[in-house]
Formats: sequence, C-alpha cells, structure tokens
Amino acid sequence: MIKQIKEQQANNVNDSCADCGSFVDIGAVVEADDTVLQLSFSGIDALLKANTLQEAALQRFPETKVTVTQHNDQYDLVLAFEFSVEKMIFQLENSL
Repeated sequence: MIKQIKEQQANNVNDSCADCGSFVDIGAVVEADDTVLQLSFSGIDALLKANTLQEAALQRFPETKVTVTQHNDQYDLVLAFEFSVEKMIFQLENSL
C-alpha cells in the first residue's frame, strides 16, 4: 500500500517515514489559517471558566486576541492565536 501511495504522489512530496514505514498526511492535521479557537461555557461558573482559559492563553501566548461575549446564561470565548501551532499547543496543554 505504501509503495502505491509513493508512486502516486508528486516527486516533491515526502510524507512517509522511511524508518518506521508510516504514512502521514500533514496537510489534514495542520492548516496555516486555523488560528481561532471558539469555546462556550454555561452554568454558575461559566464566566470564571472563560476568564481562567483567557488568562492561560494570554500568559502562554501574549499576542493572542481575546473576545468574551455573553448570550443569556452562556459565555463565548474566542481566542485568535497568531499561529495555528499555538492553537494546537494550547488545546493539548489544556485538554481541549
């Protein structure tokens, strides 16, 4: 299967690991413009949860743009990171 995939891909593409034989599709995982993380919180401590994650994002990535909006009893937190990798790291570090 790997051999067939390698034969079909362009010459300038190398998306397999020669050491382990694994095939990787990086483009499906990381997109350069995927920088916005939207989270919604509800309940008694919704604002506290939103503020806590806001502070964590700004502490880890100070250039992050943050918006918190309220809709009835729900708070929406929008974190716009400078780079998509920052969003991914933040999600991993905070189990999101």
